[in-house]
Amino acid sequence: MNILKTALLSSAMLAVAAATSAGAADLAVAPYTKAPPVSPAYDWSGFYVGVFGGAGFTNHDISNFGGSANYGGSGGTAGGAIGANWQLGSLVLGVEADGAWASSRSNDAFALGPNDATTLRSTASVRARAGWAIDRFLVFFTGGWAHGGLRHTDTDPVLGTDSFTTSRSGWIAGGGLDYAFTPQLIGTFDYRYYDFGSFGRDGTPLTPNGQLPYRVSATASTVTVGLAYKFGGPVIARD
Repeated sequence: MNILKTALLSSAMLAVAAATSAGAADLAVAPYTKAPPVSPAYDWSGFYVGVFGGAGFTNHDISNFGGSANYGGSGGTAGGAIGANWQLGSLVLGVEADGAWASSRSNDAFALGPNDATTLRSTASVRARAGWAIDRFLVFFTGGWAHGGLRHTDTDPVLGTDSFTTSRSGWIAGGGLDYAFTPQLIGTFDYRYYDFGSFGRDGTPLTPNGQLPYRVSATASTVTVGLAYKFGGPVIARD
C-alpha cells in the first residue's frame, strides 16, 4: 500500500512540474507588442500671411425726389491678409486684417432718367474670428469693420457726365472653412457680406451735370479661396 501511495504522489508531482514547465515556456515565447503611436493633433495657434481671390457681387439702391431703383453687378476680387489665431481646446479665436482690389460694376440702365453706374474698386477690413477645430479642419465665423472704395458715374445724354470717387466705412460679417494641408500651409474658403452704408450727390439745387440730388446705398458679397502660410504653432499630442 505504501508503495502505491508513493507511486501516486510521484506521478502527481511530475504532472505539476510538467504543467509549470509548459506555462513557463509559453511565457518565454510570447511576442513583444509595441504600444500604438500617439496620433498628433493640429495646433492652429500662430501668426499667418496669405493671399486670396474670387468673385464679388454688388447691390445698390438709388433714390431721388422723383423715385428709386435697384441695380447690381459682379466682378473679380483679389488681395492679401495677415492674422493670428489662439487655440483653446477645440475653440480657436483670432484676428485678421485684409485688403483687396475689386472690379464689381453695375448700372441702373437710365431708370431715373440719367444712367447711374457704380464700381466697387477696393475693400479692406479688420475682423475678429471665432471657430471650432476638428484636427486639420477649422469652421469659423468672422465680423468687424469694413472699408470700401467706390466710383460713381451719372451720365445724362444731353447734359453730360458727373463722376466722383468716395470712401465708405461700414461693417462685415461672414464665415468659412480652413484646412491645414501641412503644419504651415493652410487653404481657406470663405463668404463675406459688406455693408458700406450710403453716399450721395448734393445739388445747389441741381448736381454738377444738372440732375436732381440723389443717394445710393452700397452692399457687396464675396466668395473667395486662398492660401496662407502659418508661423509657429507646432503639432501637439492628442490626449
